[in-house]
Amino acid sequence: MATGFFKVPTPINEPVKSYAPGSPEREELQRTYKELKSKGIDVPMYIGGDKVYTDNKKPLVQPHDHKHILGNFSEGDASHVEQAINAALAAREAWAAMGWEHRASIFLKAAELLAGPWRARLNAATMLGQSKNAYQAEIDSACELIDFLRFNVQYMTEIYHMQPESSPGIWNRMEHRPLEGFVFALTPFNFTAIAGNLPSSVAMMGNVVVWKPANTQIYAAQMIMELFREAGLPDGVINLVYVDGPTAGDVIFNHSDFAGIHFTGSTGVFQHIWKTIGTNIHKYKSYPRIVGETGGKDFILAHRSADAKALAVAISRGAFEYQGQKCSAASRAYIPSNLWEEVKGYVVEDLKSFKMGAPEDFSNFINAVIDEKSFDKIAKYIDNAKASNEVEIIAGGNYDKSKGYFIEPTVLLSHNPQYVTMCEEIFGPVITIYVYDENNFEDTVELVNSTSPYALTGAIFSQDRYMVEYATKKLDQAAGNFYINDKPTGAVVGQQPFGGARASGTNDKAGSMLNLLRWVSARSIKETFNPPVDYRYPFLGENK
Repeated sequence: MATGFFKVPTPINEPVKSYAPGSPEREELQRTYKELKSKGIDVPMYIGGDKVYTDNKKPLVQPHDHKHILGNFSEGDASHVEQAINAALAAREAWAAMGWEHRASIFLKAAELLAGPWRARLNAATMLGQSKNAYQAEIDSACELIDFLRFNVQYMTEIYHMQPESSPGIWNRMEHRPLEGFVFALTPFNFTAIAGNLPSSVAMMGNVVVWKPANTQIYAAQMIMELFREAGLPDGVINLVYVDGPTAGDVIFNHSDFAGIHFTGSTGVFQHIWKTIGTNIHKYKSYPRIVGETGGKDFILAHRSADAKALAVAISRGAFEYQGQKCSAASRAYIPSNLWEEVKGYVVEDLKSFKMGAPEDFSNFINAVIDEKSFDKIAKYIDNAKASNEVEIIAGGNYDKSKGYFIEPTVLLSHNPQYVTMCEEIFGPVITIYVYDENNFEDTVELVNSTSPYALTGAIFSQDRYMVEYATKKLDQAAGNFYINDKPTGAVVGQQPFGGARASGTNDKAGSMLNLLRWVSARSIKETFNPPVDYRYPFLGENK
């Protein structure tokens, strides 16, 4: 709750460093990458003020070189989840009572540390553990996380400033209290910024957190935790545990003090969590807040008036940056017949120029997918496409996991708009294209709207403003983030609040005030300075 109003530093989006040859940031990042790669680590859980190690060690693997182990992490069990909950609840009273400006200062300091001495470390950790190239790491683990920390402080102050009107003789006030209990943050592998934002945005509003990252992101997650600790985060406010999902869920979703979940991950997992919370609803002190961003089957739709080159680049970048492992990655495209041959030529030319390999070689645009399970799933889709008479492979289609989990960027041309890869989320470097009759734009808009259960991101390419308006209106429920003449990826904090609906989540818009509002519970206070001393109202006078 706010104890006073102070003007906070005006947030601006963190500038993206270029890492061009000869630049000082490139040299620093390459040096840090080599240092971390050669230094094995033993990663603990962080519970209360303790670093907790167990005898159950699990390897931290590089996706692009799975025989090179970066270190190990200590896997916990149900008892560690209980300890984390108890540590969070023990820290809750003091943390909730802390003046908001002091909470803000911790996360603003974390942003400054990350913009400076921690930048190369967290970027290198993301490159090593999640197989991101230097640019993808920079826009994620540095710039986006810095932006989340800075802009969320601004949004927090705006929430506290929202106060009701008061009549003469009355003072109305609104308290925005932390939730009663603890919040569970369940974070994915694909964005270090999301892993940092989900627990920190909740904690910033005065809540305490139990945080479980994806095992494939632990290498960078523990570094985020160390960053928060250096910035002054008190013990027990955020507790970081490495426990398998069902074990964590069994403890957390049966606890009476469970107050909410902040989630990014698969639709199936989120729906199971929601069902479990519903089954256990009678056990909780309060109705838990459920905030989740899940999957997508993100589209690019082109009108016959589209710029062919811009459209092709949107496919090359939107589908294949970070190996298509962004929730927002373009995975289906609808191209008019009059543009297809030109667009195909540009896309094939782009893919031929892509270099693929380890992130330490800065000339590699494509790196590895996250793990063997993901590799096998994506490879199966490609193999099925090779065997199908409904699709043909325009580019790519090869894969190899002997050294790392490498899959060529693959473009499929489908003759059936309902083919499986037009409908199901793949989460890898595969895009399926359907070429439609250039005169059937309206029917194709409806096809885009009805093909997938998801509604995360989408893009329209057109130089005809009437058609831009038409698609924008007709597809109003098809994407929570909608792009006009741009790829459907790359949302920036403070500029494009991110989230989708339908099967893509609760659309609570990370990177905006809307998300932070979910982590407070308002209390209205009315104070009357001259209260009445007689119950009688004037209308009760004698009848005459």
